[in-house]
Amino acid sequence: MNQDNPMERADIDRISGPVVVEFGAGWCEYCQAAQPIITAALLLHPNVVHIKIEDGKGQRLGRTFAVKLWPTLVFMKDGVELNRLVRPARSQEITDALNMIIS
Repeated sequence: MNQDNPMERADIDRISGPVVVEFGAGWCEYCQAAQPIITAALLLHPNVVHIKIEDGKGQRLGRTFAVKLWPTLVFMKDGVELNRLVRPARSQEITDALNMIIS
């Protein structure tokens, strides 16, 4: 998870093109279990910006996206949320969501 350069919601909303914002925590078992399918799906879409956010109690960015469970993947295009997956279990659901933001 990347938190070295914390982003603000406005920074993410300004990104043009397809973006996946992944909220989670390194110690989260659900996040760890989902990493292989998330990584595999994103490898097929190298032009999609992938932002990993280390989320946690008191983290404002997660609250602006109304994140309740980890991992949460927010699929955006040109600053607009088009889809969201919470605790994805299948690679196909991630692929379907990615296809929605790249078309």
